[in-house]
Amino acid sequence: MKLISIVTPCYNEEGNVRQVHQAVKAIFDTLPQYRYEHIFIDNASQDNTVAILKELSNTDPHIKIIVNARNFGHIRSPYYALLQANGDAVISLVADLQDPPFLIRDFIQQWEKGYKMVIGVKPESDESRWMFAIRRAYYHFVTRIADVKLIKNFTGFGLYDQKIIQILRSCEDPYPYFRGIIAEIGLDILEIPYQQPKRKRGITKNNFYTLYDMAMLGITSHSKIPLRLATIAGFAFSMVSFIIAILFFIYKLLFWNRFNAGMAPVAIGLFFFSSVQLFFIGLLGEYIASIHTRVMKRPLVVEKERINFTDT
Repeated sequence: MKLISIVTPCYNEEGNVRQVHQAVKAIFDTLPQYRYEHIFIDNASQDNTVAILKELSNTDPHIKIIVNARNFGHIRSPYYALLQANGDAVISLVADLQDPPFLIRDFIQQWEKGYKMVIGVKPESDESRWMFAIRRAYYHFVTRIADVKLIKNFTGFGLYDQKIIQILRSCEDPYPYFRGIIAEIGLDILEIPYQQPKRKRGITKNNFYTLYDMAMLGITSHSKIPLRLATIAGFAFSMVSFIIAILFFIYKLLFWNRFNAGMAPVAIGLFFFSSVQLFFIGLLGEYIASIHTRVMKRPLVVEKERINFTDT
């Protein structure tokens, strides 16, 4: 019997872990031809998430738990959990049920047809319109500038053959942009659209910093265009400044007594060019920070404990 691994990252999800466990269990009750394991990786939750998971694991041997020593962030922890899965196919499923568990059946069905990656994409969502519009604008932007063809409206929800997991293990990236790596692998990907429901319990763990971190990671990991835009902009602005200076000089020679520009153009130009410089210096800093993170080669996660990880 083939083994299917379900991987669910969680942080302060005490209101959801029972429901996602029950949803997965109900699905595999209808798929007796498969064995399955449900791996929860907890990112040092501050609520009762771990206690609930331990309680569930006492009665359900399919549940396996990894508890992190501290909060290693929303990028490293889920990726690490995927690498710990030994299933013939591995499915990433978030704890808040915004990834609909019923798609697991469709993922497995398409995987059996030969697809190594079957993913869910969300062209529509029940979340706030302005937030979804921002996300779509970002996906469109990063797709246009990326060196590879990235997948729009893709959060990581999907099924990955063990062959893909082996490729991920070989990457050894200490701060991986998972969505980009999946696109870079280059194998055929089947996309299944779905409408993302609202979170029913708890609050989202994403904030401005985590969203900004993910957005900049996607840009710095897969595109050199912003750096080249800085060079082009510097050259263009220097030419414009030189032309304006020549025009001012000629105008002053022609109308020596009447021409008096004052300090306004100087002040406006100073603030404009200073802001442009600061923007591109900050952008350059993001690339340097990305290099710095990868050079240190720190572990993705340090585990505090494992539960139910026995031979299957």
